[in-house]
Amino acid sequence: MNTEIPLSEAKPGQTLRINRLELDGTMRRRLLDLGFIPGADVHILRKSPLGDPVALRVSNTTIALRVEESSRIFGEVLGE
Repeated sequence: MNTEIPLSEAKPGQTLRINRLELDGTMRRRLLDLGFIPGADVHILRKSPLGDPVALRVSNTTIALRVEESSRIFGEVLGE
């Protein structure tokens, strides 16, 4: 069984399947609307040189998230 990690710890090129979000309020709602739902696959595209933000693809949408948000979205790495 794969270990659950936050999106902020994933490496570029990895794909994670979302298990849970530990966000509340408006940010949780926005991310759910963008496709960050349990069971969705998120592909890590790239990280900025300092590691914040990180570019992700979910549901054919590319989005950049700060570590503040990506560290509160948890999933399992696929294909390793």
